[in-house]
Amino acid sequence: MSELEQRTGPAASAETSGRRAPLPAARPAAAQQAVTDEDLRALADRVRDESGDSDAYRRLIATDDHEELARVLVAPGHPLWAREIAAFRLGGAGDRRAFETLVLLLNHRDPERCASAARALARLRDPRTPRAAAALATNVLRTAYALHPVRLLAELRAPESVPALIATLERLLAPGETHWRVALACVEGLGRLGDRRALPLLREARAHPRLAGAAAEALSRLG
Repeated sequence: MSELEQRTGPAASAETSGRRAPLPAARPAAAQQAVTDEDLRALADRVRDESGDSDAYRRLIATDDHEELARVLVAPGHPLWAREIAAFRLGGAGDRRAFETLVLLLNHRDPERCASAARALARLRDPRTPRAAAALATNVLRTAYALHPVRLLAELRAPESVPALIATLERLLAPGETHWRVALACVEGLGRLGDRRALPLLREARAHPRLAGAAAEALSRLG
């Protein structure tokens, strides 16, 4: 049993009838905005079964206490779903204590966890994020998990974004490369960023059937 579950305990759950209590209906304004946020709801739905719909899960979804959330990130014994909820909620609130956990989740083998971490990092706006995303996107050994770092770089529009996307796409245009979805995200991102340094590579990408349409669209944006 985790520290959080020990604190909440059976008494914290209004389950005398054997049924689990619903999430609180009335919340302070800031918390209500977080609870009704579409991304948080999607996260809550995704990890509910993984958490066993536990009291600890419900507390992390509902709590307004950033210190409690931050303790989940550093205390031993908390499961991954608990750390993900805590990091997502802190990141969405602009609390940079979530940064390290979110970066780890950004390169996770589960694409839904990667996507959730990318959304939180985009909101967090930590100045370390572009460099971390660029390192993940260009890591040859982690190409299979680079899709969301690539998309995040395009969204951040940071100085690191274009060089990282160019470097990643250049490698993925090599014969025999199988990670075409990552390459496609690079092409789309370079089109959004509108940097003319990408022109030669985008012209080369037109020769790849799965990238041709996106490359033509990107080139039209760059003029």
